[in-house]
Amino acid sequence: MKDRVALKPREKAAVTSPAPATRAGIRLFNRELSWLAFDGRVLAEAQDPAVPTLERLKFLSIASMNLDEFLMVRLGAIKAIVASGIQDRSPDGLTPKQQLRFMRDRIRRLLGEMYQTLDGLLPVLRRSGIRIDTFAKLSKKHQAALRETFEQHVAPVLTPLAVDPGHPFPFLASRALNLAAVLETPNGVSRHMAFIKVPSLLPRFLPVDVRKGRFIPLEEVITAHLQSFFPGLRLLTAIPFRVIRHADLTLQEDEVQDLLKSVESELRQRERKDVLWMEIAAGADDGVLQLLMKELRLTREEIFSTPGLPKLGDLMDIYRRPAKAALKDPPFNPRIPAQLALNEDIFSIVRRGDVLLHRPYDSFTPVVEFVQSAADDPDVVAVKQTLYRTDTSSAIVEALARAAQRGKQVTAIVELQARFDELKNITWARRLEEAGVQVVYGLVGIKTHCKVCLVVRREGSELRRYVHLSTGNYNGATARLYTDLDLLTVDPEIADDVARVMNLLTGYGIASVQEIFEQPSQGWNWNRLVVAPLDYHSWVLRMIQREAAHAAAGRPARIIAKFNALVEPTVIEALYDASRAGVRIDLIIRGICCLVPGVPGLSENIRVTSIIDRFLEHTRIFHFKNGGEAEVYVASGDWMPRNLFRRVELAFPIRDPKLQARIENEILATSLADNVKAWKLLPDGTYRKRTGRPPLIRSQERLIEIARAESVGIGSYEESLARPATTRKRAKRAKKKKS
Repeated sequence: MKDRVALKPREKAAVTSPAPATRAGIRLFNRELSWLAFDGRVLAEAQDPAVPTLERLKFLSIASMNLDEFLMVRLGAIKAIVASGIQDRSPDGLTPKQQLRFMRDRIRRLLGEMYQTLDGLLPVLRRSGIRIDTFAKLSKKHQAALRETFEQHVAPVLTPLAVDPGHPFPFLASRALNLAAVLETPNGVSRHMAFIKVPSLLPRFLPVDVRKGRFIPLEEVITAHLQSFFPGLRLLTAIPFRVIRHADLTLQEDEVQDLLKSVESELRQRERKDVLWMEIAAGADDGVLQLLMKELRLTREEIFSTPGLPKLGDLMDIYRRPAKAALKDPPFNPRIPAQLALNEDIFSIVRRGDVLLHRPYDSFTPVVEFVQSAADDPDVVAVKQTLYRTDTSSAIVEALARAAQRGKQVTAIVELQARFDELKNITWARRLEEAGVQVVYGLVGIKTHCKVCLVVRREGSELRRYVHLSTGNYNGATARLYTDLDLLTVDPEIADDVARVMNLLTGYGIASVQEIFEQPSQGWNWNRLVVAPLDYHSWVLRMIQREAAHAAAGRPARIIAKFNALVEPTVIEALYDASRAGVRIDLIIRGICCLVPGVPGLSENIRVTSIIDRFLEHTRIFHFKNGGEAEVYVASGDWMPRNLFRRVELAFPIRDPKLQARIENEILATSLADNVKAWKLLPDGTYRKRTGRPPLIRSQERLIEIARAESVGIGSYEESLARPATTRKRAKRAKKKKS
C-alpha cells in the first residue's frame, strides 16, 4: 500500500516557534516555550490536508489535551514561582514574570490556531459524512428522539446548583465542562444564576443519526432542555465554560509517614488547588464573567473566550467511533518476530540469544507472554517487576497476581506518583496486595520510572535469571500507539545489576536511599547498567566527552541520540564542546529541546530533528561511534533534570552485533532520512518541516513496511524478496500454529 502522505508533499514548509525572539548570544531555548512549540507541531498534523480526515481530528484533540497538561503542570509551577517572589532568571535569561507573560501569549495563540483548525476541519468532515450539529438545526423527529434520550439518561444525573446568599459558590472540578445558567423572574425584576456540570461519564457527543455520521454535543442537548429544571423562572442563556487547576503533587518528605496515604490525601487536595485558567464562550454574560473572576480569583489575562465548541480534547470521542476506513490511517497489525514465531516456550528462546522488540512494529504480546509464562511455569520461583503506568484491564497485573496465588515470590514496585495515574496505580497496588504480592510503593521525591522485570527460574541444580528491560510502560494500550524498545536477555551481568537495583528499591529506607543518591560514587559499581540518579548524568557527560576526545585525536567520532526531551544545561554544554571538537551530532528529539543547533563556533555540527506522526515517538536510543568500536545504549529516561537527578532510570547496552546493526541501520537511519514527517530545529528557534526530493521517506511508514515484510519470518525486507515463496509460507504456518 502506498503512503498517502508521501504522494502529496507540502508545497510550503510549516513553521512554528518555541521562543518569542532569539536574542544574540543565547545558548539555551526556553523550556516552557519549547514545550508549547511541540504542541504546535502536533497541531500542524491536524492542519495538513494530506493527513486522513479523522486522523486530523485526532491530532487536534491531542493538541488540546497536551495544552491542558501544560496548563496544569508548567503554568501552575511558573505562577507559583511568581507568587513566591523568586526573581531567579531561567537559563535563557527570562524572569519568572516574563516567562509567565510569554507563556500566556503563546497559549492564546495556540488556542486561536486550534479553533481556526476546527473551522477548517468541520466542512471537510461534512464532505466525509460526519456532522457536528446544533440542536436548533435538527428536525423535529430528531429533537423528539433526543428529548427522550435526555429524560432517560441525562436528566437523572444533572444537579443544578444555585448561586445566591443561601447557596455558596459551588466547587468546579478541573477540566470539567460546566454550564452557567442565567435566569430571571417572569416579570423581569430579578435575575438568578445556577451552575450545571456536564456529566463526564456520558459520551460528549450523542449520535443523532449513526448511519449518516451526525452527532450533537451533550451540552447542546442539556441547554435545549434546561428550562425544565427551573419552573417559574425564565432561562435567558446557558454559557459553557471550564476551569483548569494546578495539578502537580507536592509531597513534603519530612511530613510523609505512609506514602500510600500521603498520595491519596494529596490527590483529594489537588482537586481543589488554585484555578490557573478559564475558558468561557465568547460573548458571555458580563455578570457571569465578573462572578467567576471574583470567586476564582482570576484576571483577564487568565481567561480565554472560546469562539466555538468548548473542550476540544473531547473530539477524540468522535475519532473512536466506527467510520469509513479511508478516514483513518490504514490498519496495521504488529508482527511477531521470526525468532519468537516458533513452537517453543519464551525462556528457551531467550536462552538462545537476546530478543529485541521495536513496538508498535513488533507486538507487545511477547512481553505479556514473558510475565504470564513466569506466573504459570512451575520452575519459576520469583518475579520482581516495576509498574509505572499500566492499562485498565492489565494482563500483566493479573499475571503477577496469579503468580503470587500459585506460591511464587512476587514483588511489585508500584510508582504511586506517576502523574495523573496515581489513583489507577493505588487501585492496582491494592489488587496485587490482596493476591499476596509484596507491593513496594517507591521512594518519596524520587519516582521509579525504569521499566524492568526480573524472573528467577530453577533449571536443574541452578537458578537462572531472565530480564526484561524497556523504554516503555507495561501498558497494552500505549504499546499500540507509542514507539518503544524492549530487550529480553539472560546476560548474567545485566541480571546481576537488575537484582541490585531491585534490592535498592525494596531494601533501603527513605533516609538511607537519599544519602546514597547524594553520594552516588560509594559502593555502586555496575557491570553493564547505568542507573539514575546514581550515575546516569555523569555517564552521559563521560560518553559525550569521550567522543570529543576521539574527534580531537582524528578517530571516528559521532553521536546519534533519539529521545523525548533535552533540557539539562551541563549536558547541552558538553554537546556544544563536542561539536566544537568536530563531533557530528544528530539529535532526534520529539518534544522539548533547549539546545540551540547550527550556531557557528558553538553548535554547527549539531542537527536537531523532531518526528510527529501516527505513533508517538518514545524510544530513547544513544549511539556512540567510539573511535570505530560503536556502542549502543537504550534507556528509560531522557536528558532532563528530573530523569538524571530525581528518578530511578536505567540505561542498558545492546551487546548483540546483529541487534546493534538493526538499531543503527533500521531505526536510526530511517528516522534521520525522514523528509515527510520530520521537522528541523533552526538556530533562530523555529521548527521547519523537512522537505526533500523523491524518494520521499516517511520513517514510520517505512518501518511498517519492513515489519510487514519480516513478519513472514525470513529475515530482512531485502531477503524476503530474494527467498522463495515456499519459505515465506512455511514461516507463516509456523506463526499460525503458535497462535
